[in-house]
Amino acid sequence: MRAVVLSGPGEISIQEVPKPSLQGATDVMLKMQYVGICGSDLHYYKTGRIGDQVIAYPWITGHEGSATVASVGSQVSRVKPGDPVVFDPLIACGSCPQCRMGRRHTCINGRFLGCPGQVQGCMTEYIVLPEACCYTLDKQTDLRSAVLTEPLSIALYAAGMMGNSSSQDIGILGAGPLGLCVLSVLQAAQAGSIFVTEMVDERRETAASRGAGWTGNPDTADIVRDILNIKPEGLDAVFECCGDQEALDQAIALLKPGGMLLIIGIPESDLIFFDISLLRRKEISIHNVRRQNECVDTAIPWILANKDNLSQLITHRFPRDKAADAFALAADYRDGVVKAVIEMAFF
Repeated sequence: MRAVVLSGPGEISIQEVPKPSLQGATDVMLKMQYVGICGSDLHYYKTGRIGDQVIAYPWITGHEGSATVASVGSQVSRVKPGDPVVFDPLIACGSCPQCRMGRRHTCINGRFLGCPGQVQGCMTEYIVLPEACCYTLDKQTDLRSAVLTEPLSIALYAAGMMGNSSSQDIGILGAGPLGLCVLSVLQAAQAGSIFVTEMVDERRETAASRGAGWTGNPDTADIVRDILNIKPEGLDAVFECCGDQEALDQAIALLKPGGMLLIIGIPESDLIFFDISLLRRKEISIHNVRRQNECVDTAIPWILANKDNLSQLITHRFPRDKAADAFALAADYRDGVVKAVIEMAFF
């Protein structure tokens, strides 16, 4: 079978790879339909690593996808061949202390699609996952829009970590797919004033059109001054969605005493820093958001109920033989890209 392969830093090629097979009774073979390019995929594309997770080339990346069931193991009961599905890209063991505590997303033995040294990604014709990772879609759900299930489920989990956001003043730093999904979730929760920062003009315009009460470009404006002029007491929470040190600094300055910082973005550097004096004086709570923690089920009806709204986040669609163009465009933030999706069907 063929796959979109990361063959070197900034190098994408189409290669023949072995087709997987069902190994266990609860395995499901999926024929991939669409795969979204995520920020972590771009980290691997540009630098070949995220922290200590370093790619050994060639490597198949990708973990946001929609598919149809091709075949199933003898003990599979929840899905059947032909079903449209999305999946949790984490294969958790289900038995370690973290899994038993209800923290499958931090499974000690977890393997994640497209993560170096764990499991090859889903930018390929077929993948095999345990039945526990697969979620059936309503027949009316558009498979291309369903690619957004993964980032939306992370947004739902992150918003849940914050707790009650009704009437709360909130910052979202970074209006890529994750930041815009967070915005949608907070809007539905009837949050108070939502402030969004973003360098890409088109993404900032998208945030404004989707209900952000204020938007600003951190490259051209004094974000902290401008927001605190509107909310002198500061913000109740900030969702950092871009993985940038400057954004983290801005988040701490923007938060009111007792506020909460939720870190979703993945920095390119291994170390980040905080002004500990300011952090301590304000008694800021910091929460790192790790994947989606059982929120895929919650995200699926969101996709169906908001399909027109969410599908607008998919700004670019590429056939599989143009995957290199898709990565180059997304990596350079060209042409107002929000989410680029690759159609994986090989004919």
